[in-house]
Amino acid sequence: MTQIRKLLTATAAFATVTTAAVFAQGAYAQNATQGAAQAGEAPTMAPSGAPAMAPGAAPGQMPGQMTEQAPSRAPAAAGIAQPAPAPQALTAPQSADPLVQKRNANAAANAEYRSAKKSANAEYSDAKKQAKSQYKAQVKDAKINHKADRQANDSEMKDQMSGMSAQQQGGQSQ
Repeated sequence: MTQIRKLLTATAAFATVTTAAVFAQGAYAQNATQGAAQAGEAPTMAPSGAPAMAPGAAPGQMPGQMTEQAPSRAPAAAGIAQPAPAPQALTAPQSADPLVQKRNANAAANAEYRSAKKSANAEYSDAKKQAKSQYKAQVKDAKINHKADRQANDSEMKDQMSGMSAQQQGGQSQ
């Protein structure tokens, strides 16, 4: 297990270093090419001893090789934005293998279930929010009604008390 881990770690480290070196050489060679083109000279070799990059060549490509990606990567004119690349479908073509078909069917069913569950949860939360707001409105109305009833009872009781005291005062004065 440790040998496999060491091998994987070494491979990953080598790939990282190699990629960084290729990109660094490519960037340096492109800068040298642009500087030489401005001076009117043709670059022959980069100072590090690596061959100079041809204009339009990808990093890690030999100088004599040409790529077919030049038309798709044409620079945009000043002030005009390039359109976004078309999204690529990441699905594999249908396989005749029954296990692959089952896996794809399960993935589709899981995606459908997740979307149905998400929409059901959204509906439930909307209904819950609406019920909560109705409940709050009812509670608020009940508090207002209770306060009004209490004030009415208090004023009625005060009226009765003042009427009784008036009768008592009237009875004593006669």
